[in-house]
Amino acid sequence: MTQNVLVTGGAGYIGAHACKALRQAGFQPVALDNLGLGQRDFVKWGPLVEADVRDRARVVQALREYDIAAVIHFAALSLVGESVSEPAKYYDNNVLGTFSLLEAMREAGVGKLVFSSTCAVYGEPAVTPITEATPKAPINPYGRAKLACEAMIEDYARAYGWGAAILRYFNAAGADPDGEIGEQREIETHLIPRALMALQGHITNFAVFGGDYPTPDGSAIRDYIHVSDLADAHVLALRRLLDGKGGGAFNLGSGRGDSVVEVLETIRRITGRPLPAPVGGRRAGDPAVLLADTSLARDVLGFDPRRSDLDSIVGDAWRWIQRAYPKLEAPTAG
Repeated sequence: MTQNVLVTGGAGYIGAHACKALRQAGFQPVALDNLGLGQRDFVKWGPLVEADVRDRARVVQALREYDIAAVIHFAALSLVGESVSEPAKYYDNNVLGTFSLLEAMREAGVGKLVFSSTCAVYGEPAVTPITEATPKAPINPYGRAKLACEAMIEDYARAYGWGAAILRYFNAAGADPDGEIGEQREIETHLIPRALMALQGHITNFAVFGGDYPTPDGSAIRDYIHVSDLADAHVLALRRLLDGKGGGAFNLGSGRGDSVVEVLETIRRITGRPLPAPVGGRRAGDPAVLLADTSLARDVLGFDPRRSDLDSIVGDAWRWIQRAYPKLEAPTAG
């Protein structure tokens, strides 16, 4: 029998990729999204419940109506800078939204949850690579809100006998290899899509943040994970919970660090186009290096990222960007 999985934020970038992976794995995803940031046309692999995760009654109704076996919770705001200037939005949407979801699950009798968390819970770690035992010391409201959600979920799991998996992402990137979905936001902040959008003429202020980091080429080093690999990890965590094997917290990355300079060089090579990239000042709170130790996810979940090399990430993203953001033609004179 096909099991139904509620995917909050299922019309968003990572949520939609997870819905596709779920469908391919034999599950029926049910996307719940208020479409504030999500894309209606990203919901391709199951029904859409158009609702806010903070609407507890509507979530309970969806859980019961679709006989949901488990929940994957993506619905959240995720702009670090905005979280600093407008922390109330993040505690309302991310923390209270998660609390509302947990209470809806409790009311409906659903006790399996996979939670979308972030490496931002670690803050600026003194040692890399980062393991799950690295002290958690977030430096912005986004990270603090996610850490508060983690604590709530762990408390509910202990008190009510739930199975819960917490997945801490590093830098999600790339797009569906089949070209069906990808990154598409009103405000784009991520390096790779911004660079590719700049090549298409949609961004005119593209720049690198910082060129004086204590790294080999002076630019920040990050751990990029292909969004499809990330989606597959959610399916692995879900299967483990449904099999009664327990949850836990897991880092999800490639386990390899790539610098901003290396990413931009890959973009120039893949696209065959010059990309001016002026260097500006560092962003406050940006660590020089963020690198995941993914051995726990590998050993426990069987996580094996297959597309998280830069060529695959950039190639898939470039195909998507050309479709989603066609090149702007220069205006003609006259």
